[in-house]
Amino acid sequence: MASVLLQVDGISKSYGERRAVDGVSFQVRQGQTVGLIGPNGAGKSTTVSMICGLLRPDSGAILLGGAPVGQGASPAKSNIGYVPQDLALYEDLAAIENLKLFGALYGLKGAQLKQRCDDVLALVNLADRARDKPSTFSGGMKRRLNIAAALLHDPQLLILDEPTVGVDPQSRNAIFDTLETLQAQGRSLIYTSHYMEEVERLADHIVIIDGGRVLADETPAALYQRLPAQAALHVELAVPPTASLLDALRAQPGVTTVRQEGAALDIDLVASVHAAPVLAWLAAQQIQDAPVLHFATARTSLENIFLNLTGRSLRD
Repeated sequence: MASVLLQVDGISKSYGERRAVDGVSFQVRQGQTVGLIGPNGAGKSTTVSMICGLLRPDSGAILLGGAPVGQGASPAKSNIGYVPQDLALYEDLAAIENLKLFGALYGLKGAQLKQRCDDVLALVNLADRARDKPSTFSGGMKRRLNIAAALLHDPQLLILDEPTVGVDPQSRNAIFDTLETLQAQGRSLIYTSHYMEEVERLADHIVIIDGGRVLADETPAALYQRLPAQAALHVELAVPPTASLLDALRAQPGVTTVRQEGAALDIDLVASVHAAPVLAWLAAQQIQDAPVLHFATARTSLENIFLNLTGRSLRD
């Protein structure tokens, strides 16, 4: 097992009488991508700010490579790259000039600075736009330049706070390509997002926070095992089903819950092996009155897991 890079140990933070973060603990190992998720107001941003050294915890400790992360300049803090949700760029400076400025703040200069600028621009596929100003960039290109700036000093840990907010699908995929390249290089990442499909795609470990506390700190596979349903079946009928048919469907082997919306059914299953028998049974019941028009199988999602843990939406 890879060694621990980041240790977050019982950190708390209060604003007046409101406790934003309450004893949060988790680890990030070398080469690991941790998805940090939770609804608005869960304490994610405060937690990230403390990890980056932008806020001082009221209690607890944060160690990177065994060294404490403080609020001033420190070796540990210099090994963190932070991509904030709000863009941190100078719109009227060329992309390369933005990078040179940020690189100088990290203490880079001369040939080393030039090489790092070239490297990160190539990584985010903006080398051909190096002399252009961010004011001429799309939202997705600005996000990628933000990532490049955070990578200039070659940090051990890269923290990304909602890095795809407001970008189009093509730009989102370009950002994913960059992050997956970093993963292949063995970089450690913390990724926060409200888009659950992004976390499912990128993260090999997930930390769920709500009310300032950690509700889950597990691999995706372990999280899915928490749910009574491991698979799902979406079925569209020609007409809405009768109450008696719904009762009979809920009694079928492997069915945990059935949700109806008009003529559409969402059926949660114990395992994917139950999908075919349930579908066959449903089709047999509906041959005359309400034939099956369409169906699709799926697995349960992180949204389902969070609802199961908290009873409310991740996007609240």
